[in-house]
Amino acid sequence: MSGGKPRDKAALMNWIRRNSPTREELLASRFIRPFAHRVAHSHLWRMTRTSVPRGTALGLFVGIFFLLPGVQILGVALLALPFRANIPIGAAMTFLSNPATTPFIIAASVWLGDSMFGLHANVATFSIMLDKGASVGEWTRWVVSDAAPALIAGLFVISLVSAIVGYLLATLFWDNWIRLRWRRKLRRSRDKRLETSTSDTPAG
Repeated sequence: MSGGKPRDKAALMNWIRRNSPTREELLASRFIRPFAHRVAHSHLWRMTRTSVPRGTALGLFVGIFFLLPGVQILGVALLALPFRANIPIGAAMTFLSNPATTPFIIAASVWLGDSMFGLHANVATFSIMLDKGASVGEWTRWVVSDAAPALIAGLFVISLVSAIVGYLLATLFWDNWIRLRWRRKLRRSRDKRLETSTSDTPAG
């Protein structure tokens, strides 16, 4: 992490900005509007050493555990205040669970719930239903019949582990980002002093 290139860090920050809702966009949502007084706090939108890792952890936990786009961002917005987490970072992290990754998350969760807690969901059934393009009704019957306990247990474990890892990585990234900015600032200040001293030196 500490050896990452500045371009990589800039690309990551740009991705976060693209996928993060602005305060105005979030407050305009009909789901958020009743809780606008909670979400509008300015400290929930500042990027600090504590709010960024907390936002990362919160976004990963909520994004993976709930798997529903509307519920994810609403959950992050409402939980950001008690956890003092950054809302834009949390909202951006929920996009890591998307239509492309959700089937893998569900399959891993069911397998993990079976393995760790001795539950009895049939993971093979999930693969068969996915391959044949099962209807919403078939998915609902499968979840309610035998997969729900395993799925919920597995989702919780994966969400919690992802949140912890995300928190640690975000802390390392933030510290490294700040050090990089300070180095650039010091370099510019040093270059400016050198230019000033050179221009003040009389020509021989």
